[in-house]
Amino acid sequence: MKSDGKADIGKLEALMERLRREDGCPWDRAQSMESLVPFIIEEAYEVIFAIDSGDRAEVMEELGDLLFQVIFVSQIAKENGDFTLADVIDRSHQKMISRHPHVFGEARAETPEEVLRQWAEIKRKEKNGKEPGGRLAGVPEVLPALLRAHKVSQKAAKAGFDWKNTEEVMEKLDEELFEFKEAVRKKEPLQMEEELGDMLFTLVNVGRFLEVNPEDALRKTVGKFITRFHHIESALAKQGRDLSSTPMDELERLWQEAKSHRKRE
Repeated sequence: MKSDGKADIGKLEALMERLRREDGCPWDRAQSMESLVPFIIEEAYEVIFAIDSGDRAEVMEELGDLLFQVIFVSQIAKENGDFTLADVIDRSHQKMISRHPHVFGEARAETPEEVLRQWAEIKRKEKNGKEPGGRLAGVPEVLPALLRAHKVSQKAAKAGFDWKNTEEVMEKLDEELFEFKEAVRKKEPLQMEEELGDMLFTLVNVGRFLEVNPEDALRKTVGKFITRFHHIESALAKQGRDLSSTPMDELERLWQEAKSHRKRE
């Protein structure tokens, strides 16, 4: 895709200023940083969905939508006298240079793992080894629960609070599964909720040991489930039939058919 020479982030910044003027868009003028949070999260996930789809044109479009949210928040901050879009860009530029001393300085990092260790040490020094409220306080509460659990477990592990190997964490998973089954057997709602949470958190740690991000894994599984479910719906619709009136063995056959169809693709 060729540029027409007009690619300038200033165009979007000027557009946002126009939308926020007295004679601009009533909806845009009514927004605050806080009100934009759900849209920022939604746009970020739409970028991820586009990347997963493999549609590069869709990735480009969704990145533009996410960028617009950055410009939107920056415009509100500018109006409040807090900072500008230029400040955001300058701060990001400075941070990336300081966190890549193996590129812009004398440090050495030959592997991605060495880069990550160096990155974590630089962040620690930037915070003077302290995070408000403790080591785990810096993990945003707004993150999806699985992703937040993953980041919390990573931070705890870096602080030395961790299992020694995968076998130990798998034993912990067996323990949590047993406790969950016991809660289900007793039919105690609060205990079932607690034990299910413990089991999920342990599964997150299993994923960390195996270098599998649980948020990515679950997102892909949900997408796979939807695709297979739609296959079943479509197959039944062609026969003039409905899910609710179809025997389970027939639904299972169509499910396996959907799995085979996906593998061929």
